[in-house]
Amino acid sequence: MGHQRIVVAGNGSGEYSTIQEAVNAVPKNQSERVIIYIKNGVYREKLLIEERKITLIGENVAHTIIEYNDYAMKTYPNGELYHTFNSYTIFIGADDFIAEGITFVNAAGSGEQVGQALAAYVDGDRVTFRACRFLGCQDTLFNGPLPEIPMDRPTFGGPREGKPRAHRRQYFESCYIEGDVDFIFGSATAIFKQCEIFSKVRESQPDKVGFITAASTPADIEFGFVFIDCKLTSNAPPQSVYLGRPWRIHAKVAFLSCWLGEHIKAEGWHNWDKPDSESTTVFAEYKNIGPGSDIGNRESWSHQLTDQEAVPYMSRHILSGEDNWMPLSGGGVCQ
Repeated sequence: MGHQRIVVAGNGSGEYSTIQEAVNAVPKNQSERVIIYIKNGVYREKLLIEERKITLIGENVAHTIIEYNDYAMKTYPNGELYHTFNSYTIFIGADDFIAEGITFVNAAGSGEQVGQALAAYVDGDRVTFRACRFLGCQDTLFNGPLPEIPMDRPTFGGPREGKPRAHRRQYFESCYIEGDVDFIFGSATAIFKQCEIFSKVRESQPDKVGFITAASTPADIEFGFVFIDCKLTSNAPPQSVYLGRPWRIHAKVAFLSCWLGEHIKAEGWHNWDKPDSESTTVFAEYKNIGPGSDIGNRESWSHQLTDQEAVPYMSRHILSGEDNWMPLSGGGVCQ
């Protein structure tokens, strides 16, 4: 399969010194995949990617870092707030995107001071991340699309405001994702396979609880966030982090064959003060292990899957859709 190659190096040894320059050089509506190799360095860029079939490959995940520090409570010169969806470090608004070996950082700080601060806003279909890291605090990783309407203001803002919404499928393998509140959130169908999910202590309010997921799965979509063979770690106190809460009432989240640390609360899930959601959400678990995996005191409205019920979750066919998309496991960029 043919593809183009571009090299980015902050020290000037590549074809471009910034990633955005390389992205902007990609021809519009190209049919071949474009691979952008990024040499080690800290790239302080706010990236916007809206051309399909782009692959970003970092030289080394620990040393190839894309970092910015916008945040929801920041204001534009006219006094308007950035809000959540303008706070991203990278926005991916195109299909067939792949990233490997890159760290995405929002360095704005804790939500108590700055509000939501996205490391990545992912609103493309057939998107794959392998061996990447996502670092932030509140709302680190957004898996688009947006819900239909905001809950607390007239518009969401951000690069997808007013644009049509479409179902998105996304695949994360061997990634590291950290945050403290709602740090994996959104409406996509997304598989997280063999990832480490790290819940950070809320530094200025260490006694406050944390939340890993805040799904907004549409009512007509069967699967939301599915975590398989993941490890849930933390530096937060024991019994201080929920597996998830419903951003919208049809939220769907499942943890299967995962290791859960002692930071996971015994009840597991939170209804976000939306009692109606207890009958509409699908918050599920299956054969998890570790100190946080005891299901004896789980919320009665959460689900413990049977062997038969777990089978569909364990297959990447949940991402296949009408085009039979099947993300490759263990590497490979031509897909």
